[in-house]
Parts: sequence; C-alpha cells; structure tokens
Amino acid sequence: MTENAVIIWKELGETPLGALERYRATRPELVGLPMTYAGRLDPMAEGELIILVGEECKNKDKYLGLDKEYEVEIVFGVETDTYDALGLAVLGQNLGQNAYVLRKHVGKFKQEYPAYSSKTVGGKQLHELARADELPDEMPTKEVEIYSIEKIGESVISAVDLKSQIFAAIDKVTGDFRQKEILASWDEVFSSGPDGFSVIKIRVKCSSGTYMRSLAHRMGKDIKIGAFALSIKRTKIYL
Repeated sequence: MTENAVIIWKELGETPLGALERYRATRPELVGLPMTYAGRLDPMAEGELIILVGEECKNKDKYLGLDKEYEVEIVFGVETDTYDALGLAVLGQNLGQNAYVLRKHVGKFKQEYPAYSSKTVGGKQLHELARADELPDEMPTKEVEIYSIEKIGESVISAVDLKSQIFAAIDKVTGDFRQKEILASWDEVFSSGPDGFSVIKIRVKCSSGTYMRSLAHRMGKDIKIGAFALSIKRTKIYL
C-alpha cells in the first residue's frame, strides 16, 4: 500500500484500536498524527487490518467496502451467544457425521448482525443492549455476499485440547467481556459433554461486513446440532 495506508496483522485477543496503538508505538514518526483503522475484527479474530495515517484518514470510506478472504475453524456440537468462543456456551448435539452443505451458504443474503457486535441501534451498540437484555424484537440485517467457500480441513478435536485452546484464547482478551461467566459456561460444557468434537476448516471469500462467526452459527442451526467459530483469520483484503 502506501506510507499513509498500511496493512498490519491484528493479533488474537486484541481490539482493532489495540492493534493500531501497538503499531503506533513502533513508529515514533507517527506521534501526534491522526490514525484510524478501516474495517473491524473481533477480539477472537486475527488477521489483516488496514491502518490509515494523517490525511488518508479522510478517505476511510473508500477502504470500507473491500472484499475479504478468511480461514475459519468451525466446531460442531456447541453453540454460544456470540457465535465464537468468547461467549456463553451451551452443549448441542454431537452426531459424528455432520451433513453440512457448504454450497448452500454461497450467494447474496441478508445476514443478521450478531447480538454481541458493535452495530448501533437507537444510539446504543448491540452488545450493550444484549447485556442489558434490551435487544430489539427485530434485529438489524445487512445484505452480504459469499462468493466461495472451500473446505480445507476436517478433523476431530479432543475435549481436552479444545478446552485448552479456548481458555488460552480467552486469556489473551483484555477488558470486560464477561470472561468469568463465559469460562464457567465452558467448564460446564466440558464436564458434561463428549470426549471429542467435529471440526471443519474453510476458506471463505466474501463481501465486506460478512460475519464469519454468524456463518458458523448459521451452519450449526441448519443441521440442528449447533456450531461456533473456534478461530477466524482474515488472510486477505482485496485492494
């Protein structure tokens, strides 16, 4: 890109603002200059993030509609209220063979914003309304498009390894994200759940604003066993 528009790697557990400040700290020449990021990534996601510096901040809108590519690991048999690992977990079903059909998720559709997201409704972000039990009866939606989905892996992860990975990821998150309650819910899942869980890894090319964790949740609902996004990596921004 340019010296005023760069792509950095947002780490797991960071907020986009935290990633921006980490980048600023490595560039003394940027002290005092306005900076912003274009396009969010949730704390449990990592990957490419556009940082704008100086006068380029005024051109933020032109960076917000860019297509993206992700690699996502989806675990079946558990669902959460955030659709990723940083949510209150409940045990679903674990049927061993999951009859998911990836091609049915390709195309244009209206995707409902996750309850735990930064979408603003009535002057408040949805995650604030969710924690106050004040979510609207009709959730806001956005038309998105998934251009392609490719399965690049399939496995079974042991409950022990899954718990270790989830707890390590949550430990990287700072700020108040209900961590105590979330960890307790995962403890309950692992104390009463199966010894292993089915996992697929997919590569997704999509339009801007498409939530990968919502895709994981949708897949779990479609086959009636529950699912969540274990890991999300934004691997490419199409400039």
